[in-house]
Amino acid sequence: MSTKYLDPPPAAVRDKASFELLRVWVAEQGQHVSLRSGAWEDPFAWGIVLADLARHIVNAEALGRKDLDRDAFLERMLEGFHAEIESPTDEAEGEIQ
Repeated sequence: MSTKYLDPPPAAVRDKASFELLRVWVAEQGQHVSLRSGAWEDPFAWGIVLADLARHIVNAEALGRKDLDRDAFLERMLEGFHAEIESPTDEAEGEIQ
């Protein structure tokens, strides 16, 4: 890994009303998350964020692997999502700051 931090997207830099929703880190051999709660009243909006994020992950992976089967990659990612939802490997914990 050449850098620890990712740059914000250009639109987020241009838009003075933009705000960060989510940050995910791998540290101490585990996943650590910072997120902004209360962004929307309807949890459906978070579902849209997760779906869009899944598509962005597929697109990013496809940039590095020209022979990537996007549908198979997305399906496998969804398998991992459902497996973790149904039987968590860890409990989500933390605090609001």
